[in-house]
Amino acid sequence: MTLVKFNNRTRNHVPYFNNVFDSLFNDALIKTGRPAQQPQVNISETEQAYHIEVAAPGLKKEDFQVTVNESVLSVSVDKKTEQAEEAKGYTRKEFTFSSFRRSFNLPETADESQISAAYTDGILNITIGKKEESKPEKRSIEVA
Repeated sequence: MTLVKFNNRTRNHVPYFNNVFDSLFNDALIKTGRPAQQPQVNISETEQAYHIEVAAPGLKKEDFQVTVNESVLSVSVDKKTEQAEEAKGYTRKEFTFSSFRRSFNLPETADESQISAAYTDGILNITIGKKEESKPEKRSIEVA
């Protein structure tokens, strides 16, 4: 086992009883920026359609914009952060509702006129129908 000394660089001059808990509360108060986050997706395919599931909890169906342009499906949310919740006096606030944009290149077999979307239980479900393809007939060829 290796012991690693914890060094809180913002307060080196004062010894603290428990630096770990001190750093937890400091990080919550002094952290100003968060990395850009994109929701995770699941993509599956059946014989009739393609299915995209976008994990985006805490939003409303009105927050989503789903568009198709030149075989590219785009899902975006433009959420403004409200300052009214700042008065609650959080010790740590990790719930974030930020804007994002995800784009997906549709395959040639996707039918852009058969796209539907539904938002339930924090998951945006997008269904993209497939084009009716002419299937080659099975026939026998006589060898001459």
